[in-house]
Amino acid sequence: MTAKTLFTAHVHTVGGREGWAKSSDDQLDVKLSVPGSNRPGTNPEQLFAAGWSACFEGALANAAREQGIRLPPETAVDAEVNLSLGDVEGYFLTARLDVSIPGIAVDIAQQLIDRAHATCPYSKMTRNGIDASVVLAGAA
Repeated sequence: MTAKTLFTAHVHTVGGREGWAKSSDDQLDVKLSVPGSNRPGTNPEQLFAAGWSACFEGALANAAREQGIRLPPETAVDAEVNLSLGDVEGYFLTARLDVSIPGIAVDIAQQLIDRAHATCPYSKMTRNGIDASVVLAGAA
């Protein structure tokens, strides 16, 4: 089975956590700041939380559509991403989604959440890792 790439995001970042990031299509142009610094800008943890929660809500809508269920407009996903530092492992992330589907029975809501978690690409990445590489630019 061959996978078909549906979209590729290209983002150029300069200055790390105290710099800026801009997408090639100019839809994203953000100043970055260190978490807790109170400087203007967002941080990678907030960007990951926004990406995962948005992707998950899309997967939730797909799961509901599969079941013939219409999600209420108040459906929401709150993401929490923690940056931690351990003595042995160094820096690491932990994350959690809190999903609210008002007006849907608890058992049905849980089924939708389970299906969304099984299909959401970000959720898959949090469970199984991601095929990733890091290379020196210009080195072939």
